[in-house]
Parts: sequence; C-alpha cells; structure tokens
Amino acid sequence: MNTKQPKIAVVTGAGSGIGRAVATELLRAGWSVALAGRRPATLEETAALVPEGASLAVRTDVAQPGDVTGLFAAAVDRFGRVDLLFNNAGINGPRDVPVEDLPYDAWRHVVDTNLNGAFLCAQAAFRQMKEQEPQGGRIINNGSVSAHTPRPRSVAYTATKHALTGLTKSLSLDGRPYGIAVGQIDIGNAATDMTARMQTGALQANGEIAPEPVMDVADVARTVRHMAELPSAANVQFATVLATAMPYVGRG
Repeated sequence: MNTKQPKIAVVTGAGSGIGRAVATELLRAGWSVALAGRRPATLEETAALVPEGASLAVRTDVAQPGDVTGLFAAAVDRFGRVDLLFNNAGINGPRDVPVEDLPYDAWRHVVDTNLNGAFLCAQAAFRQMKEQEPQGGRIINNGSVSAHTPRPRSVAYTATKHALTGLTKSLSLDGRPYGIAVGQIDIGNAATDMTARMQTGALQANGEIAPEPVMDVADVARTVRHMAELPSAANVQFATVLATAMPYVGRG
C-alpha cells in the first residue's frame, strides 16, 4: 500500500468477535473503516468503541450479491476508494452434528456465508481496486486452523475453510497484474463469543471432551494490522496465529 494515500478498509463481520477487534485496531491506527454485518445495532456498538474514528456502518448479508454491491458502493461514496478488504464474516453452523444427520439447509447456510460470501466480497474488491487510482489494494481472508486440520463433526465449516485457502491462492495470482495482494490469516482459539465453549470443554479427535486455552483477540487484530500495513511489494501469504497451548498441532 502507498502510505501517502488514504487508508480505507472494509471489514465484514465487524459487529462482534474478530471483526470488531480488527475494525477497532484499524480505526485507532488512523484507518477509515466501513463496518459490514447483518445487525446494524452491533455495528454501531463497534463504531462507538472508537468515537473519534472515521467509520461507516453498512448493514450487509455477505451471501447476498446486492448487499455486497451496496457495501462497496457505500464505502467508495463515503471514503473514495478501498485499500483493504478483511474478508472475515463467517459462521460455524450446527455444533457436534454427525455428518449423516446434518441438514442440507444447514450445510448450504455455512457455504453461502463462509465461501460464497467471501467470493462475492473479494470480487467486489477486485472490481474497485482495478479501477481506482492509484490502482491496487489488499485482501486478507480469515481462514482458520480448520483450513488445515478439522475438528470432529465440523464438515461444513471445515470444507469452507479449506476452500478459502484455494480462493486465497487463486485471488493472489489473479491480483498480481493489478497490484492486489491477497493473503490469509488462520486463527486458532481467539477469545470471542464463538470460542467461549472451548474454555469449558470441546470435543477432541479421540472422543473426549477437554477444555482448551484461548488467546486475546487483540493479538489477532495486531497481526491483521501488520499484514494490512505492509508495503504493496510485500505480502504475508499465510499466517497462523493461535493460542500457544491449544491442541492443534497434536490433533488426531
């Protein structure tokens, strides 16, 4: 990124968890941020955490093409360009459901949000970043350690996160002619509402239920900011940040 240009970010899933932490980290660092999410009230709560920050809340369901188009139009109308997309919106889907019992509608909902939504936002970012002056920007996809190693009974979530790795690689290659850098952060056990149950007990590969350590979500936010603020000639292709003692490297 050319540091002489305004730093404008679009953060999806900005109403809670990792998205909120990243959005507030960027706002405190002087970025302008379009906050995207399905619940306007939580987006406003995120904006209020940095009242002096330049933020814009845009109600967005990333699985809806029209919503995504509207999000980027609103960001450009307000801020003039888009330098960063943090492609973060995602859902777990039903927990601890055997694959043979997983309803198709539940599978489709996870795929529509985690994979199709990420594609739609990346596509909109590409269209904007190719046409703006100066050209280019950066996309950071929120993968997961489940992009590498699954948890038991997580087929929909795991499949989408593995697919995001392929999306990241393909976008990274396709973005080169336009100065669009694309990377992925794979996160394990950041302390958010989504991972609260990890501290009390999570299903392990051997069938046991065991508590797992978590890390401060602010550590994730700082990592994303580092990736985002690299010069355009440098890119973190893949980063893994996780609670030091979580069982990830020993799963199975």
